[in-house]
Amino acid sequence: MRLWSLHPRYLDPQGLVALWREALLAQAVLLGGTQGYRHHPQLTRFREARDPVGTLGFYLREVASEATRRGYAFSETKVVRVGAAAGSLAVTDGQLRFEWEHLRRKLAKRNPHWLALLPALDVPDPHPLFSVVSGPKASWEKG
Repeated sequence: MRLWSLHPRYLDPQGLVALWREALLAQAVLLGGTQGYRHHPQLTRFREARDPVGTLGFYLREVASEATRRGYAFSETKVVRVGAAAGSLAVTDGQLRFEWEHLRRKLAKRNPHWLALLPALDVPDPHPLFSVVSGPKASWEKG
């Protein structure tokens, strides 16, 4: 499971679809609807939010907005509740750098054409849920 902190516009089509599915799975986990992934570290920051399900709902809505922008039809009716607001959770610039390099490595193998279209950045824009603060990669991050 990878719930990217970086803006979904950077994801290739396969990555965007995978993010949607994984975030829906995360929603099911937070709702207690599945036994798997209950202790997955990617859920840490959502669990720490005042309204974990609503915060993830905002996250999902923004992923769906990117899909719509590209002409895809992700069913927002699958989002249980939308709470939170843009910039509600903090993400460190170190985490964004880590994810940016991780994405670039994945794309080098999976979709070199998409990789070539990405801008040359040190730190990418975050998903709208996050506001950027200075710091290292997240302690829950593996790798």
